[in-house]
Amino acid sequence: MWLVPTPVGNLGDLTARAVEVLRGADAVACEDTRRTGGLLRHLGLQRPLVRLDAHTMRRAAGVLDEYPRLAYVSDAGTPGISDPGAELVALAIERGVPVEVLPGPTAFVPALVLSGLPAARFTFEGFLPRRGRERAERLQAIAERPETSVLYESPHRLASTLRDLAQSCGPGRGASVTRELSKRFEETRRGPLGELATAFEAEVRGEIVVVVAGRSAEEAERAAEAQAPDHAALAAEWAAQGVGGREIRARLMEAGLRKNDAYALALRVTAPSPTAPDESAGT
Repeated sequence: MWLVPTPVGNLGDLTARAVEVLRGADAVACEDTRRTGGLLRHLGLQRPLVRLDAHTMRRAAGVLDEYPRLAYVSDAGTPGISDPGAELVALAIERGVPVEVLPGPTAFVPALVLSGLPAARFTFEGFLPRRGRERAERLQAIAERPETSVLYESPHRLASTLRDLAQSCGPGRGASVTRELSKRFEETRRGPLGELATAFEAEVRGEIVVVVAGRSAEEAERAAEAQAPDHAALAAEWAAQGVGGREIRARLMEAGLRKNDAYALALRVTAPSPTAPDESAGT
């Protein structure tokens, strides 16, 4: 089985090797037979088409058995990235079917480079969950990680996702939005998340890649300081409850305070107050 990348926009991005594999395949499996059929007609090829998308992947085993030289394409880009191709690859490996992936077009790599953000290390998020706790957790992970994050989004959910990112990462976090890659109206906008959320309030068209800068060291330090416990307040509260100095010191060390600092603070909050002079006493 071959996984064949197809253009994300410009048909000129299809490689000669991809055309060769499509020409020699027993059949071409795809997400959308109409879309892939148009591509094959553009290439002057006639091959049997089999629909294998998220709803029909249950019949993939039979397709692999029927067509030993199967080529699989997604709607655009490299199959297996945020599409049902990943499930097909897992099934083929499980059944001992050789898998070959051709190099070729994908959307997130050019969008990452176009963003101008650090690309030596990055995390690809694919599509975020639409709602619920899992979405909130993924947004929080993007906000906290130091490396760049890359994600896909649909046109009608872009505005809400940018607002959510601005809320979780802060409106000043750098980001970019790239759409219509390799097409006539390709566009990349760069800037703070708050500004991008405002710029894309109206729905846009095309396939979209959002790139978000990682959390800076300064942001991480501020977050750590905000979350750090108030050791002095804790020590004073424990002392008021009658907790002894040795126990207070142990608790402070468990709360992250260094041994010497914990000792000094415990000593301070448990030291007896100086006795005020009795002004009523006679001379």
